[in-house]
Amino acid sequence: MTNLEAAFEAAEEIGIKLEIVNGLTVWEGSPVYRHQKAIDRIRRSIRRTDASGSDCGCVHIADVGLLFPDGSKKRPDISIFCVEPPEDEEIQIVPEAIIEVLSRGYEKKDTEVGAPFYLEMGVRDVILFDPRSGAVTHLRRDSRKDLTSPVHITLECGCSCTV
Repeated sequence: MTNLEAAFEAAEEIGIKLEIVNGLTVWEGSPVYRHQKAIDRIRRSIRRTDASGSDCGCVHIADVGLLFPDGSKKRPDISIFCVEPPEDEEIQIVPEAIIEVLSRGYEKKDTEVGAPFYLEMGVRDVILFDPRSGAVTHLRRDSRKDLTSPVHITLECGCSCTV
């Protein structure tokens, strides 16, 4: 086990979520119940859009470690893939979509660091949701939509969700 792997494991044991983005180590404390409730509600709504003609499997996973091509390590609240990723190793497939539920005091981690990074890495849809205000930001490489929850969103991969 490397020193970095040991640090990630130790942080996990005390309830801290560590990520590395473009060489910058970012941390976040354990989320509160409202945060987890929002994740569960959104995940229950994820499905393939019948009219899309897509063969995307709309596989969604909460809080799983992702290793990006540049070596960055992230753990998004919700990652959406078209294919089932490997189960016994860190996922190295870039997700089709990412949904982050903002936590008080850690908003910049997701809005200023995470969202631009995901788009740069090729994630096609990035959704930021503030459960306290109901604000939803839907980002794509070439667009930004500011919305209010609850809102139904169709993703480029052919999946949809209600945030």
